[in-house]
Amino acid sequence: MAEVYKNYIDGEWIESSSRERYSVVNPANTSDVVGEFQRSTPDDARRAIQAAQAAFKPWSAVPGPARGRILLRACQLIAERKEDLARTLCREEGKIYKEALGEILKGLALMEFYAGEGFRLEGKTLPSESPNTFVYTVRQPLGVVSLICPWNFPWAIPVWKAAPALVAGNTVVLKPSDFTPLTAVKLAQIFHDAGLPKGAFNFLTGPGSVGEEMVRNPAVKAVSFTGSNAVGEAINRMAAERNIKVCCEMGGKNAAVVLDDANLDLAVAGVFMGAFGSTGQRCTATSRLILTRGVKEAFVSRLLEKVRGIQIGDGMDSSTTMGPIVNEAQMKRVLAYMEKGKHEGARLLVGGERARGPKLDSGWFVQPTLFDDVTPQMSIWREEIFGPVLSIATATGFEDALRLANDSAFGLTSAIYTENVSDAMKFVDGIECGMTHVNNPTIGGEAQLPFGGIKATGIGDREMAQEGLNFFTELKTVFIDFTGKPRQGNTY
Repeated sequence: MAEVYKNYIDGEWIESSSRERYSVVNPANTSDVVGEFQRSTPDDARRAIQAAQAAFKPWSAVPGPARGRILLRACQLIAERKEDLARTLCREEGKIYKEALGEILKGLALMEFYAGEGFRLEGKTLPSESPNTFVYTVRQPLGVVSLICPWNFPWAIPVWKAAPALVAGNTVVLKPSDFTPLTAVKLAQIFHDAGLPKGAFNFLTGPGSVGEEMVRNPAVKAVSFTGSNAVGEAINRMAAERNIKVCCEMGGKNAAVVLDDANLDLAVAGVFMGAFGSTGQRCTATSRLILTRGVKEAFVSRLLEKVRGIQIGDGMDSSTTMGPIVNEAQMKRVLAYMEKGKHEGARLLVGGERARGPKLDSGWFVQPTLFDDVTPQMSIWREEIFGPVLSIATATGFEDALRLANDSAFGLTSAIYTENVSDAMKFVDGIECGMTHVNNPTIGGEAQLPFGGIKATGIGDREMAQEGLNFFTELKTVFIDFTGKPRQGNTY
């Protein structure tokens, strides 16, 4: 019998008002039921929001350093539980254990960073045009904030949203993806065990109607979302009706450019990691590869060798180097794009099918796939696939490669491999995206650096770093006149 997990609202684990549950299975072995979770309703969301609203004033009155110390205690608990957290993530999302542990440690780094920010919640002091006048700014929390999270990073993304929100003095309602809720359950337990006051952090699972209530409810002052463009754009419209802050990190179609003078060993390793790490289920994954003519033959030969060496299987098996797709619907979507690539005239180099075998038939596995001779008009070049599918195009030189890289509706991240510093700098200046890498994969980020994109990728502020903290605060400007006399100046 699978374990039943409850919502965490106002410091207590409670069932949904619907009394209904749904099951989550291991994508590597669908006979392994990870657990049963609450099929919550808008009423449950309202209850969580009310709890967060009641907790806001006392929590925001706690000094920033004291809030930071609670996050620091959470860091200690994460470090103690990291192996269990990694196994949980591997089992419900499908990442190989090494990648899952890496995600847990990234979340730990994020929590550590924001714990420290409790001691550095800062404004500015500035000179006034008027004599004997002190002027400064201060950042203050917003109130109740809603966090709606995706399935592909079910630990790191909830942490990088919740930690800055909490340390700034906000109270939180979190909805994880229905596909990967158990990791978020364990995050809620860590906050509880760290001593976070009841109502400061609330967690519930459920369908889209729960998320809609989390956006439309008048007590909610900001929404942070990561997921699809369709949902993110709908959230942005709903939030705009109430003039509240919104941050949406959505799709990506990230390009890596390899020029003739690139270090081939470095470039092949980087593109391989960017395209096939985490089964390609990263918003930062390398999904487009642009090769100049002089390097193409040797590069493709080496990349094919590495792709053919991928060991597909259960992420808990130490020999596995690529795990499953997260669920059946997503697997069918990836397979459909593979068929589109074939139909539209791309040349299939390897893969292109569901992965089969005695240890694979009970899971949602696909073959790592390379397409060559891909043109910018093809669906596999233009649309986000979110799987281990890499599309290759050929450029005549640097300018053509930059043009191809920028020919996308999205603008999250990119990479260039070259030994020419002039080309590297021109690429950094000319690429249309929020993040870029030189001689490094398209993936990754660090706690102290802003994360996010432009164009159709992002709406609102960046996440992580100081920018992530700024999103969850509002600025107040203060004027203190200590002349003791009526104002004489004419400053407006």
